[in-house]
Amino acid sequence: MKRILLAFLLAHVAFLTCPAQDDLLEAKRAVRNDGYAFWVYTPQDYRQYERTTPLILFLHGASLRGNDLDRVLRYGPLDAVRKGLQIPAIIVAPQNPKGHWDPRKLYDILEWMQQHYTYNPQRVYVLGMSLGGYGTLDFAGAYPDKIAAAIALCGGSTLKNYSGLGKLPLWIIHGTADKAVKVEESKKVVEAMQRQHADGRLRYDWLKGASHGDLARYFYLTDTYDWLFQHTLIEPYRPVDTNVIITPDEKAAAYQQIRKRSSELRIR
Repeated sequence: MKRILLAFLLAHVAFLTCPAQDDLLEAKRAVRNDGYAFWVYTPQDYRQYERTTPLILFLHGASLRGNDLDRVLRYGPLDAVRKGLQIPAIIVAPQNPKGHWDPRKLYDILEWMQQHYTYNPQRVYVLGMSLGGYGTLDFAGAYPDKIAAAIALCGGSTLKNYSGLGKLPLWIIHGTADKAVKVEESKKVVEAMQRQHADGRLRYDWLKGASHGDLARYFYLTDTYDWLFQHTLIEPYRPVDTNVIITPDEKAAAYQQIRKRSSELRIR
């Protein structure tokens, strides 16, 4: 059943013939008194498939904090679709003005989205990098029953209890040569989950020689989103998928391909 749903969901995954148009992006400000401003991206065929459309929550790193929402477009899933990658999901990308990500404020965004957009609530995913990796783990651990799967890149966690993280498929990825956020920050989470026997749905990779910025390439790979979409809240045991393997050569080739594609489209 899962493979059938995935095949239907990914039927339109391909490189676009033109960059995502601005009318696919909407800026949302002050939807909550103390909440985050955020972008909402809707895929081109959203109106046709809205009830089956997944939702991805993307959390940026510390370098994009502030009050200029355009900064959030610099890297990540929104930058990927603007460069020509079609991701068949609503993408919600908030901006954190300062400090750590607040799980409650992120949950407020999901509640607002449920009231104003139609999508599949069984297919809500979260991924983030650096400070956003911390935010991903903190949010997924606080609201595991709302998240079908999560990917945390070069982050860590401020959680004291990791039992919530053990309830959902989780992929933690960190480079061993990361100087901005040491790989030990992710290893602390993995080791704590193992001690608490909360690692049954955990997948983790320590990328030998990879720097902090290297992991941003995951946002430009269809395999990243394929892995997320393999999981759904409908499945009672929500097993973690281990079949998606992303090699360094694949990351480099895909990133160069999408950069080249973006350049060709601008020339046109």
